[in-house]
Amino acid sequence: MGLVLLVVMGLSGCTGRAVESFTLEVDLPAQFGLVGDASYTPAPGETCKLPRRHGKRPDLKIFKAASKPVANRVSFDVPLTERVEGCSLMLRKLVFAINAKWGERWSDVGRDYAAVYIRDSWETEMSLMADTRVRDLPGQCQWLFRTIGPQHALIKVLRCNSLSPGGQPTRARAGGYVSRNGLPGKTVRMVLALTEEEQPAVGDNWVKVAGGWKRCRGESQEDIFAFCRGNVSDFKAFKMPDGRLCGIYPTCD
Repeated sequence: MGLVLLVVMGLSGCTGRAVESFTLEVDLPAQFGLVGDASYTPAPGETCKLPRRHGKRPDLKIFKAASKPVANRVSFDVPLTERVEGCSLMLRKLVFAINAKWGERWSDVGRDYAAVYIRDSWETEMSLMADTRVRDLPGQCQWLFRTIGPQHALIKVLRCNSLSPGGQPTRARAGGYVSRNGLPGKTVRMVLALTEEEQPAVGDNWVKVAGGWKRCRGESQEDIFAFCRGNVSDFKAFKMPDGRLCGIYPTCD
């Protein structure tokens, strides 16, 4: 797979000094991209402070990966320590905005977030990292559909969650926790799989029927919130992204 890597340096290390680091890999579905930052704080015992300078954050390192029409893996080298203006810094976390496209219009995009947190000590995690060079952080993304506005236009919302050891989605965002002591020279791989199953974004708005989902009517055709509230026989049409008025999503029967 091709790699896409763009690192905008917000921190400057010391020239000629070896810096401990690890490799972060992210498996992205087709039409998915990301923008993230690695956040650093003064190391234990340091009394220095890092003020903002001309709108810049010297405690951040920014990572970007553009979306591609096919699934791909991106890779970043992430320093565990940095030194800025004589101040020793340690990596604390990485937070990513996951951006994905679900339709043809420029506005047909969704966003969710993932995070990797660095723990200073965690015996179980240290053992896991010692036994392998790659630590997987499995996650699953899913499109959730809903309607908005007086025309009940259908849009989609992106949700990405981590997976349990048994492969089931959890309530936690994609990513996870890793131990600092087990990271140098290793690879952390965040895998984002996209499930084909879509679900309603708002509860008690839709009723499952043969061929898909029907939108509850609510109090009237003009009711933009339209909760079912036990009425599972009266429905309303909604507007698909291509302009069609439909009664069932996604088949438009």
